[in-house]
Amino acid sequence: MIFNLQNEYEIPKFKEYINRLFRERAVIEVKKKHPNRTLAQNSYLHLLLGYFGSQYGCSLDEAKIDFYKRTCNRELFERKTINKRGREVTYLRSSAELTTAEMTLSIDRFRNWSAHVAGIYLPSPEEHQMIVFAQQEIERNNEFL
Repeated sequence: MIFNLQNEYEIPKFKEYINRLFRERAVIEVKKKHPNRTLAQNSYLHLLLGYFGSQYGCSLDEAKIDFYKRTCNRELFERKTINKRGREVTYLRSSAELTTAEMTLSIDRFRNWSAHVAGIYLPSPEEHQMIVFAQQEIERNNEFL
């Protein structure tokens, strides 16, 4: 169950639920729920990655993994874990795990890096005509992405 502990009316319900599970000696999992990225952010990011790829000459996956995740947002995405053999391995977490604020930060970093380093301007969400142009470019270069 999900409880919003900022809502005063849900706190007693939460306590009652947890106490009942405690009396049952149930096996439970408790974790903090973070606000996930929005669908609009996800669509916007996908558009930026596709447009970047079409302009830079790389695939959508290369744009996402090599540039967006590893180059611009390494500390948000790279994680380390110990594998079954006891060795430390590095992996990339999914962008689906980002909060709305982390997603905004990661997109801003990618846009800034793209403009300053790669020389490719990526439109802001408010630039409707430029977004339409980016969509057209993605369609035009779809076979290469």
